[in-house]
Amino acid sequence: MKTCYFTATGNSLYVARRIGGEALSIPKLMREDKIEIEDDVVGIVCPIYGGQMPKMVGAFLGKARIKADYVFIVYTYGTSYSIAKQNAAMAAGKVKLRLDYVNAVRMVDNFVPLFEIQHQIDTAGEKHIEEQIDKVRRDITDRVKNVRKVGAAKRAGLSMLNGMIKGGLLRGKAARKYKVNDACTRCGLCARVCPADNITVDSRVHFADKCEVCYACVHICPKNAIHLNFEKSSARFRNEHVSVKDIINANE
Repeated sequence: MKTCYFTATGNSLYVARRIGGEALSIPKLMREDKIEIEDDVVGIVCPIYGGQMPKMVGAFLGKARIKADYVFIVYTYGTSYSIAKQNAAMAAGKVKLRLDYVNAVRMVDNFVPLFEIQHQIDTAGEKHIEEQIDKVRRDITDRVKNVRKVGAAKRAGLSMLNGMIKGGLLRGKAARKYKVNDACTRCGLCARVCPADNITVDSRVHFADKCEVCYACVHICPKNAIHLNFEKSSARFRNEHVSVKDIINANE
């Protein structure tokens, strides 16, 4: 089994490890000229952003040649899984990839514009994360199939909704509105954890236009120096089972 993952603050990397198989970083795979993945089981683990997979994961599906008897997508999310399953089926359908199974694990939400992060951390136990992962693992072991085709009318509605979301919160220039305060030591860690290679650091921190809105830079900064004008919390999060080095290795 091969499990491809996209991670920002560690949730998806942790789930990928718990599911098992050979863990493959999607940001690293995307730097290859060709992506060919073959195994009896191939899966993708990634966060949900506005009901959708990250832009890079969608691009990965378009670029990769995946050959497997069983293909799954497992999302990590904090509050809403609503349209993500149908969006996964649509994304796979566009590239003619047979998708067998989609599920999600509810975890700590790192979306600082909307949530008080310390509250998310303090209430994580109420989500029974390990039990959710165990259920997903059993389903994959048992080759459970739960994906249905999305009809034309539903596809049209989802496409319109997805366009509105992409034009709002998920736009690539989002990082231009991040604020770096005087606590910044220009250590460059923000650039190293960014999966999109969107950050450069010299005498100051520069953000380009490829932001995935994953908030890795915001949460991993050791000085808590990166902020949003509209954030709800100054608290920060990293999955307790994943080290900063792990995130660097996944994204650098």
